[in-house]
Amino acid sequence: MNVSKLDYKNSFELRELKEFLEKFELEFDSSVDYTAVIRENEEIIATVSKDRNIIKDFAVDKSHQGKGLSNILLTEIRNKLVEEGYLSSMIFTKIENKFIFEDMGYKKVACTDKVILLEQGNEDIEGIISNIIKNNNLDIRHKRAMIVMNCNPFTLGHRYLIENAAKNNNEVIIFVLEENKSTFSFKTRIQLVKKGTEDLKNVKVVPSTKYIISSATFPSYFLKDKNSMLTEYAKLDSEIIATKFCRRLNINHRYLGEEPFDEVTSVYNRIISEILPKYGIEVNIIPRKSIDGKIISASSVRKLLKEGKMEEIRKIVPYTTFEYLDSLKNKEISGKLK
Repeated sequence: MNVSKLDYKNSFELRELKEFLEKFELEFDSSVDYTAVIRENEEIIATVSKDRNIIKDFAVDKSHQGKGLSNILLTEIRNKLVEEGYLSSMIFTKIENKFIFEDMGYKKVACTDKVILLEQGNEDIEGIISNIIKNNNLDIRHKRAMIVMNCNPFTLGHRYLIENAAKNNNEVIIFVLEENKSTFSFKTRIQLVKKGTEDLKNVKVVPSTKYIISSATFPSYFLKDKNSMLTEYAKLDSEIIATKFCRRLNINHRYLGEEPFDEVTSVYNRIISEILPKYGIEVNIIPRKSIDGKIISASSVRKLLKEGKMEEIRKIVPYTTFEYLDSLKNKEISGKLK
């Protein structure tokens, strides 16, 4: 039994993998960039995949469990990670695989009753949160609020939500999503948020890290995928926020924007509202800001930008965002706008 790389371009191999994963109630994650399989008599009996340094879709046929295939697969995928220069890795898997990975030195980040996220390497979640505290001079003796935003780009709607939190809390931390899976890069998005809130002295803007709404914890957010795992992704992300970030940063309020349109965000808001209060964290859902009877959204800004309607954009974004977007009008970005 040899380990081989699966060819995503081969429709037969891909269908075979999907059918194998279905036996374990797993859905093929289209974000993965490498998949290893073990075959016996030309049939898949074990597999593992990765998305950058995130290990996913791990499964071993029941009749072959206990034969060392788990170690073979993980050695293969970890060698691939080292080859690509990764010094740490994370594993998103079913809860029943917990002990397999813990025996190989992985530590639990958080879990639900169905899935678990584990990690191993020189950079862990506790260290990253410690850096947030240090880099932003946070006095963790004091209570504070949090907001998680993508800001693709930063609008007056985002600003409205932040202002609501800022006037009702001593301090607010804005976590800007770090994943580069949006029209505007993370670097651009976080700079626009910082510039658009610099007058709010009790607001701090920080990267969301790889733990909040990321490819590891919530890939459906970026894929806008309404598959059966959506609820579990939302639960896992909520558990990470409650047990790690809120606990360490002394956060007792979470602010959300009301979501009447997007199903993925709506499910996420519902799960957050169910889980966080169990940990003593109050969830505040704020109605969306409207101008001229229309709800402000980042997607409408992107649409207007694509259409070149800069005066319409001016009405619904802070001047700092408008200034940046206006500088793009002669650049070739229309292909990225959606």
